[in-house]
Amino acid sequence: MLDREREELVERLIKWGYLTKPNVIAAFRKVPRHEFIPDSERSYAYYDQPLPIGKGQTISAPSMIAIMMETLDLSLGMRVLEIGAGSGYNAALIAEVVGKKGVVVTVERIKELAEFAEENLKKTGYGWVKVVIGDGSLGYEEGAPWDRILVTACAPELPRPLIKQLKIGGKLGAPVGRDYMFQTWTIAEKTESGEISITEHGGCSFVPLIGRCGWNKED
Repeated sequence: MLDREREELVERLIKWGYLTKPNVIAAFRKVPRHEFIPDSERSYAYYDQPLPIGKGQTISAPSMIAIMMETLDLSLGMRVLEIGAGSGYNAALIAEVVGKKGVVVTVERIKELAEFAEENLKKTGYGWVKVVIGDGSLGYEEGAPWDRILVTACAPELPRPLIKQLKIGGKLGAPVGRDYMFQTWTIAEKTESGEISITEHGGCSFVPLIGRCGWNKED
């Protein structure tokens, strides 16, 4: 039943124009979203809507995740850093696209969610993804430079440590804005000269990126 619902969701996302790249479509078909949400939300796993995963955090709507994945231009063998592990679903999709020849690290500031993500990744066959507990706004310098960086929480501006850790020709995707309820999905590409080229891909709404180079908890 859930496999059929997942396929129906993928077909809708293709029809609506959110999914176009074969490698991303294949990942959406394979990764079981229902394994990355609390049991109480499983009946909604393949609805195109965000869902709560605990600790005030959410798993994004599939259509938004499709935009994130497609605008990053992921490919086999890439080194990818994700900021905000959440339930681990995005990291699993990324891992499916880049494969084991690639590297996927996801940073989560909330210990309980990091453990939830790690458990979900292991049970679905993506246990090789590295889950790190820490301040994601500072990135993960140990693995830099990164081909791609995905930020799954709203930042008031692109965090400088993440830009620094992006390799030449690399891309960083993040929701940017000073309003918690409305941001712009932004792609930053580091050019050969080291400058940053910005493109915007429409409005979005994410939880805030809490950290030294994000929002303070009091904001």
